[in-house]
Amino acid sequence: MEYYPQQSDQVRDISTIRSSMLSETLPQAPPPAESRILSAPKATNSRGQDPGAQKAKETNVYANTTKTQVDKRFAGIPERVYVPNVGDATVDVINPKTFRVADHYAVGQIPHHVTPSWDMKRLYVNNEASSSLTMIDPGSGEPKGMVQVPYPYNLYFTPDGKEAIVVVERLQTLQFRDPRTWRLLGSVYIPSSGVDHMDFSADGRYLLASSEWGGVVTKVDTHKMRITGQIDLGGAPVDVKLSPDGSVFYVADQGLGFGGVHVIDPKTMRQVKFIPTGAGAHGLYVSRDTKSLYVANRLAGSISVIDFATRTVSATWHVGGSPDMLQLSPDGTQLWYADRYNASVSVVDTRSGRLLHRIPVGFYPHGIAYFPNVGRYSLGHNGVYR
Repeated sequence: MEYYPQQSDQVRDISTIRSSMLSETLPQAPPPAESRILSAPKATNSRGQDPGAQKAKETNVYANTTKTQVDKRFAGIPERVYVPNVGDATVDVINPKTFRVADHYAVGQIPHHVTPSWDMKRLYVNNEASSSLTMIDPGSGEPKGMVQVPYPYNLYFTPDGKEAIVVVERLQTLQFRDPRTWRLLGSVYIPSSGVDHMDFSADGRYLLASSEWGGVVTKVDTHKMRITGQIDLGGAPVDVKLSPDGSVFYVADQGLGFGGVHVIDPKTMRQVKFIPTGAGAHGLYVSRDTKSLYVANRLAGSISVIDFATRTVSATWHVGGSPDMLQLSPDGTQLWYADRYNASVSVVDTRSGRLLHRIPVGFYPHGIAYFPNVGRYSLGHNGVYR
């Protein structure tokens, strides 16, 4: 079903519009030392673990993503990697068994991410400049319709599946919509420019959203649709991931002088640690065993692996290229990512950190989706599952 927004849906503050196609790091002064780490170093136990990080809850929020095979409900749906090419308004479809492009077609202008729906029955291409979502049928891998929403840079779904959240970076707004009719239910204006990525608390009652241009992370109550907290990190925060125990959020920061990951306590909205990884820290993804966090360092041409237990970097893989948004193969042995500046998609062996393949695609590839994948449902973005 198509939804055509009224003018009041689209216009909030035209003065805040920026071109998301040029959504790169702005020149910034290095942060003062006190803004990098806001607390004294924490004590560690005999194993070198951060005691705060050890307080894992009985429930792992990613427990249903630890399987290594897709669910039987996806029988008959071929595994494919969908690649939105921002610069030429196309999608490349890669067969991960052959590592070759199996299909290629046009979509809307400035397609930033390919987003699995909450029920994982369809995919949406976020065509920002065309104010549309191209629907893809995973069975055929081809476009099957379009939904009209204003300037969708990104798309998420609340953990209960009741609401879709269209991230309208150009208007600094999160739009809550009915995922069946796409009717506007409410919106939250974010008073910091460049809102683009988010993740949800374990119970889904709130989310943390990053503002790349404003250097701020904002806490939003998903039931009341209102802001309940903010933290000014500086730099250029981008991707956001909840820890497996649900206690903290990890926020990648690609700003000059940062190049690492902030650890945020969502209760106090304070930073508890900063973990340097590499220049241009951008995309984040949780490992299949949920023990590690992969970090794409876009400017350094590397992938860092953060150990959740110690909150330290356990490995750095120098893979070259410009790693951007990340995806895992269902069995967890391959890390796939878009090389944002190199017109390619790369594949790394997660057991060795060795580059396996580099596949030519269109211009400026961004939020790739490996689908189908493991998990009960999708939180959106380019394939975040729980």
